[in-house]
Amino acid sequence: MSKMRKTYTASDKAKIALEALKGDMTLSQLTAKYQVHSTQINAWKKRLKEGVQEIFTDQRSKEDYSKETLIEELYKKVGQLQLEIDWLKKKSELFN
Repeated sequence: MSKMRKTYTASDKAKIALEALKGDMTLSQLTAKYQVHSTQINAWKKRLKEGVQEIFTDQRSKEDYSKETLIEELYKKVGQLQLEIDWLKKKSELFN
């Protein structure tokens, strides 16, 4: 019989990683408490450290950038479709 792999929710991972960052408990204590390998705890802790910056970034600048790129892509699409319409009009005139 094979063992079922335990899956952790994002909130569980965040809680464990935060406890590891606090430093109140040693890594071995956390491993025993949550039944998670120390390597996994270190990986979650590292992801937390790297991702915490994104929480405090200015969301408005991201939105502006995405809106600008969307508008640019739409203008390109409109231009392409207009060329196709013009080409089809020319071709249809040949058969009239």
